[in-house]
Amino acid sequence: MNPADTPDRGDPLAVWLLAVGQTLIYASLYYAFAALLPSLVAATGWSKAQLAAGPTLAFLITAGLTPVTGRLVDRGWGGDMLIWMPGLGALGLVGLGFAKTPGVWLALWAVVGVAQAGSFYETCFAFLTRRLGGGARAAITRVTLVAGFAGTLAFPLGAVLAQAFGGQGALVAFAALVVLGAVPVNVLAVRRLRRLDLAGVGRPAPEPGALMAALRRPAFWGIGAIFGLTYLSHSILVTYALVLFAERGAAAGVAVLAASCIGPAQVAGRAVLMMNETRVSTKAATVWSLGSVVGAAVLLWLAGMAPVLIFGFALLQGAGLGLSSILRPVLLAEVLGRRGFGSISGAAAVAPILGTAAGPVVGAWLFGIGPSAVYGACLAMAAAGFGIGLVLLRR
Repeated sequence: MNPADTPDRGDPLAVWLLAVGQTLIYASLYYAFAALLPSLVAATGWSKAQLAAGPTLAFLITAGLTPVTGRLVDRGWGGDMLIWMPGLGALGLVGLGFAKTPGVWLALWAVVGVAQAGSFYETCFAFLTRRLGGGARAAITRVTLVAGFAGTLAFPLGAVLAQAFGGQGALVAFAALVVLGAVPVNVLAVRRLRRLDLAGVGRPAPEPGALMAALRRPAFWGIGAIFGLTYLSHSILVTYALVLFAERGAAAGVAVLAASCIGPAQVAGRAVLMMNETRVSTKAATVWSLGSVVGAAVLLWLAGMAPVLIFGFALLQGAGLGLSSILRPVLLAEVLGRRGFGSISGAAAVAPILGTAAGPVVGAWLFGIGPSAVYGACLAMAAAGFGIGLVLLRR
């Protein structure tokens, strides 16, 4: 048996340290903007659209660079990126804290986009898959279980920091959180995991042709389509959740409460998988994950007759998406193999990243047609992803 295929739980402490690092990185580089948006509008005087153009640009850059960072993981640089790229992101945040014009704002978000490509889930999961082989699913589950609370950390912390330092000053404080928190724990985790090096000593040799071979397989494009559609639908629904819930007849307070259930539901879904990791196959978990997203879209449509169903939507949508972040790298490894995994994983991540970035724009266009177009399109996307998944898993 190839050592890379041997299940291994690795170093549990190192995995939990990476989980803490991902939580702090996502809280600072991803959620901090949303948590500080009202304060940033007040501090800069710019419109929400001008401010939001920055994170959108960052995501587009991340999507373009993820295949590159994946190849770097294959060449043994995954741990280095997890150490140095968060620091680059912190520098970007510090610059944003002093940006005086929208042009400078965009340029610094471009820096953050580069950092995201080398420090977010894709790099972390590819690094774990290369190090732990068949044991990566358990490690990835643990990382996402903890990192699911990044938003829970960012929003109240952002409120406190904005009150103390203002919107832009709070961005500098989030940068300090990365430098003093995320970077040190990532350093410890990477050092511990490198001692386990299942592939031998030193950096792995390049694996030429692995990505091109994967691109010739329909399964690669099927996986990209599944998660591209799923994340596009999710981005639309989450971005406009409060508007959609109100349109379904929910009161403002009820809508906020239901929307707040999506994040905890993601963590709950991951926790259930972690507790049953030896009994639930990747195939079964994937079917359940994609099916729950379809069920969520159906419940949201039916909520026009019974607004309380928005809570069912939030629970199913959150749990399904919570599992998908674990299952995507695992499914890639099981279907396409681990040879050249970093490159393949990075290329496959482009579709869901672009889907996430496009969600607000596509959602606005659908709203121009009417709310029913939003419900119908999101249900169609979820159903298409589910159907492609069934065909892929059956083959």
